[in-house]
Amino acid sequence: MQTFTKPLTSLTAEDLMSRDVLVIPHHMSMRAVANMLAKANVSGAPVVDDTGTCIGVISSADFLRVVHADRRTNGKRSDSCVCTAWQMVEMDQVPTEEVSTFMSKDPVTVSTRATIVELSKIMTSAHIHRVIVVDNKKHPIGIVSSTDVVAAVSREE
Repeated sequence: MQTFTKPLTSLTAEDLMSRDVLVIPHHMSMRAVANMLAKANVSGAPVVDDTGTCIGVISSADFLRVVHADRRTNGKRSDSCVCTAWQMVEMDQVPTEEVSTFMSKDPVTVSTRATIVELSKIMTSAHIHRVIVVDNKKHPIGIVSSTDVVAAVSREE
């Protein structure tokens, strides 16, 4: 468990972020992305263009929207449920198109200087569970999740 020497409200994205960032190339197929995220045991990741610039984010919620929208348009009904982030109903229902077709196109990004208070406000107002920390070229360098924020608060005594 990481300990911090500065006060809670002074913690920044740089202090809290996970530096091991899985990035998804924009041209990768949705099926390949689903497999990659499942193997990494993460529920979402930034999508980057050919220069490494963050152009979107893909999450388990995006996959669920795609599968459920497809069922509605094809008139299929399924009583299956998705119980965990990557327990997809059937992998053959995941589209083969590029991730850029289905990703959330306006990723919420912050600099390393964003404070824990700013991060909390951003996540709350956008109804999201992660923000992407980017450098000055908009390249992903970290992820701060709501769990990271809660963990920092719980360490405060």
